[in-house]
Formats: sequence, C-alpha cells, structure tokens
Amino acid sequence: MGIFKKIFKKEETAKESQIIPEYFTEESKEIEEKQAPNEEQEPNEEQKSHEEQQSSEEQEPNIEQDIKDNIIQEVKKEGFIKKLFSGLSKTRDHILKGVDEVLGAFKQIDEELYEELEEVLIMADFGVETTLHIMNQLKLVVKQKKMTEPTQLKEALQDIITQLLTREPFVDDVSYKEPVVMLVIGVNGAGKTTSIGKLAYLFKQSHKKVLLAAADTFRAAAIEQLQIWADRARVELIKHEEGSDAAAVVYDAISAAKSRKSDILICDTAGRLQNKTNLMKELEKISRIIEREYPEAKKEILIVLDATTGQNALQQVKLFKEVANINGIILTKLDGTAKGGAIVGIHSALKVPVKYIGVGEKIEDLQPFEAHAFAKALFKNE
Repeated sequence: MGIFKKIFKKEETAKESQIIPEYFTEESKEIEEKQAPNEEQEPNEEQKSHEEQQSSEEQEPNIEQDIKDNIIQEVKKEGFIKKLFSGLSKTRDHILKGVDEVLGAFKQIDEELYEELEEVLIMADFGVETTLHIMNQLKLVVKQKKMTEPTQLKEALQDIITQLLTREPFVDDVSYKEPVVMLVIGVNGAGKTTSIGKLAYLFKQSHKKVLLAAADTFRAAAIEQLQIWADRARVELIKHEEGSDAAAVVYDAISAAKSRKSDILICDTAGRLQNKTNLMKELEKISRIIEREYPEAKKEILIVLDATTGQNALQQVKLFKEVANINGIILTKLDGTAKGGAIVGIHSALKVPVKYIGVGEKIEDLQPFEAHAFAKALFKNE
C-alpha cells in the first residue's frame, strides 16, 4: 500500500505543478504589457521624418513618370503637326500661290478682288457652296474691321475657315467612360482597312483595350488585310470565314468585347454602294444586334474618305448618309493631294465633323483632327 501512496502523491504533485495560480498569470500579463512596446503610441519626430522621406521617395517615380508621359505626348503632337504641315504642302502651295497672286495684284479691296479669290478657293476644291459662304463672311469681316489693305485678307480667311471647321462639336473617342462600338464604312480603295489598323494603334497609345471585328466578309482578302494590321497594332481580331454573315461576326465580337472588358470595338463593315438597299439592310441588322446585345455601349459610324478624290468625297458622304447616320469622317491620303480644301467643304456643307486625318503611310500617321492646326498649316509658309 505504501508504494501506491507514493505513486498517488507523485501524480498529485505533477498536477499541482501544471496549475498556474491566477495571481501569477495576472502579474505576468502586467509585466508583459509593461515590457511590450505600445503599438498605438505615436511615432516620435525622427520616425515621422523617416516615414515622410519614404513616402516622398515612393511618390517621386510616379510624378517623374507622369512628366515623362506628358513630354512624350507633346513631342508626338509636335511631330504630327510637322507632318501635317508637310503633308498639306501640295494643298497649301495650291491655295497660297493663288491667294498671294491675287492679293499682290490689287492695291485695294474691291469686287474684282473678291471674284479672283472666289475662283482660287473653288479651284482648291472648297466647293461652290462653301466658297460663297466664305466670301460672304469675308465681306462682313472687312466691313466690320474697316479693312483697306488686301494683305489683311489672308489672316481673315484663315480665321473664317477655322470657324467653319470648329462649328461641329468634336468628342474624342478615348474620353468616353462607357464602351464604344465603331462601325467603319467606305468605298474600296479609300483606305478603310488601313485606317482601322491605325485607329487601333492610336487608341492603344491612349491605354485603351481595343478589339477588331472583320465584318466586311465579302470583299476579297479583306479579312487577311485586317489581320495584318491587327498584328501590327498588337490587338485581337474576331473573324469568320470569307462570305459568312457580317452580323454574326459582330455578334461574336460583342460577346468577346464584353468578356474581355474591351474599351473600344472597331468593326470593319461593307463598303459597297452599288446596291444601297442591301447595304442599308446589313447596317440595320448590325445596329439591331448592337442595341440588343450591347445597349450600354456608345455607337458610332465613321466613314473613310480619300482626300485625293476632292469634291467626289463630298458626294460619297451624301450617298452614305442616305443609308447610315454618319457621326464622323476619317480623311486619308492628305499628304498626296492638292485637294485638301475639300475637307472644309465637307465640314461646312454636310455638318459632319472630320474626326481623324491621315498624312502618311506609317501606323502612327493617323491622328485626331485639329482644326486650328489644319487652318494654320493651310496658310502659313513656316
């Protein structure tokens, strides 16, 4: 029995040793709390200074990057304005030569001078209607400002043309908060497919997520050409087989745009005008699909025009306006024509804004249209 008592006593001792008295636990907590640093304690001046320095160091790279981005954008803008000036050289030489010859031949402002200027503008493809409007405005300005010197008319002409070009409000497509669906139309040879690729590249430079849709399914090699430009712009292309239903391509493209959270969907659509009824039906079908499947998206219809066609471009817009509600114009090949004055006639006569212009073959040579820069490039020698 003595051995069992010893074993029992040892077990009790072991149990007692595991029990920690309450007063010991409380005291140890107090000691730990005193020894532990106060997490809520405010940092001293040295700590504050160190934290502020770290914070400023973290912010500096962002500020520097913003400055760099702004400088890059300004450099690109300056470069494009130089290209615009160079690209409009043929049109400018054509207009300036005529205007300067007229103004230099007269010593006073009279009706004969007005008639000579009118002829110069018509020859520069401004169009008869637009030219008459410009001349009426010019006569009003001369009367209001009491001008007497023919040399004063050049600046007045520039101001009037600038006002005509800025009359229609311009909204940059990258400024929309909602997604954008663009339908791009235009006759074959105007540069439609090329312009779509350049547009995609332009929007990507503004940090937009862009998706293309090859909905011009009947023109030979249209899909292959668009794929080449999609690869150049480094954007994805939604496409079907040649000859397939264009509306089905747009349907799939909308689904892809929604799932990928794309900012801008650009659809290459048919450019045929031989049969207006079929084109109208096709555009109406595509529009219904956009309204049904993507009601939150902003829809735009842009027409691509070849600047070298001059006043014929005006007729193309009139025909397309009969089948589609055109929101804007992409004017291409300005660098290869003396007929750049047509842009003023289109703007004035049709009330459709020119949104983008192309002044070269490179992918970055399509840019938003700036009326002031354009008017300046038309009338300035340097």
